[in-house]
Amino acid sequence: MNEQLNRIKEKIAQLKELDRNYTLFGSQTHRYIVNPTISLNQVREFEAAHNVTLPKGYVAFLTEIGNGGVGPFYGLEPIQGSLYDDLDYKRDGSLLNPSQPFLHTKSWNLAFHPSVDEDQNEEQYENERVEFEEKYFDKEQMNGVLAICNYGCGVSLNLVVNGQEYGNIWTDDRGSDNGIYPSQELGNKEKVGFLDWYELWLDNSIRKIQAKNPKSQKADEKVINQSQDKKPWWKIW
Repeated sequence: MNEQLNRIKEKIAQLKELDRNYTLFGSQTHRYIVNPTISLNQVREFEAAHNVTLPKGYVAFLTEIGNGGVGPFYGLEPIQGSLYDDLDYKRDGSLLNPSQPFLHTKSWNLAFHPSVDEDQNEEQYENERVEFEEKYFDKEQMNGVLAICNYGCGVSLNLVVNGQEYGNIWTDDRGSDNGIYPSQELGNKEKVGFLDWYELWLDNSIRKIQAKNPKSQKADEKVINQSQDKKPWWKIW
């Protein structure tokens, strides 16, 4: 793990240097700033308060790299912010419940199939729609996770901290009617844990910036290939 953490630190610095004009999606929000780390005692206090044990890779990131900041899309949430069930509109009274098991092991979605046409019986149609949305958007569907990253448009990337999918990254895309599914936004075809997910984002981002500036590619490609050789299932798009 220490080797991977060191690679991640190097790649964060490399990406920041390559993208000085903040051209990468979300970079104008996080600006490649790494928040200060937190102590292991602070992690344990969080775990005790929410009755969870955080994945080792995530703990290592928090304590050795930073408590959020630079990261995929609009960046990583500080651990305190990861409890909100809506990262676009954070409300203190509307939080996730990581102490309960995550319900899903495969992609999940529901479609609204009313029993009546809206024009025929508007009241019944509306009642059925409300009932469907209460079930579809029930916060229990995202028990057992921390919302660690905001994709935007109501979509969040979540780290499972309780249940069979422990340690994996899952996407909550119900805001776009696409349900809940293992994160594949970075081109991976398999489920992915936190550190691999984060490093994959770094590798993709560095390659994207280098494609715009080919002269820098040869000087930097060795750092990326070190991790690519160890993870042959990654497919970089």
